[in-house]
Amino acid sequence: MAESNSKTVNPFIITDNAKNLMGFIENVFDGTTDENAFTMDKDGLILHAEMTIGDSLIMVVDRKPDWPFTPAFIQVYVDDVEETLKRAVENGATVITEPTDYIGVKFSRISDPHNNMWRVYEVLDDYDWSQDFNMETGEVQENNRAEYIRNTIVEAMSRL
Repeated sequence: MAESNSKTVNPFIITDNAKNLMGFIENVFDGTTDENAFTMDKDGLILHAEMTIGDSLIMVVDRKPDWPFTPAFIQVYVDDVEETLKRAVENGATVITEPTDYIGVKFSRISDPHNNMWRVYEVLDDYDWSQDFNMETGEVQENNRAEYIRNTIVEAMSRL
């Protein structure tokens, strides 16, 4: 069997102007394109493209004129949330959720110029879990950060 870059689950983003989205992924998440897996359709639209972000494969294609808009929702771990958001905004993204320390990560959300939503995480090694969990019951504790994170996604989803 031929070797593959595929993982168990591989996200597939269908978008307008896939080439532009691929540039966004390259610039913001250091994504790389597998030129051997790049296919144009006879109508001039990208039929199939594969990109790697870290150790994960993501596929990108152009939306055909009669296909509905279907935003993607992607979770990605990065080394530095603030630096990633800075590059994202420079490349046309909108910050939905400002970086917030919550449940062991620094968490943020962005919407790329194609209205796909990226959940951007940075692992916090020295996180105090007791600020978000009742350590006796294991229940998540409501706090301003949890409310902010919830409210920003509710608001962003209503604008899609």
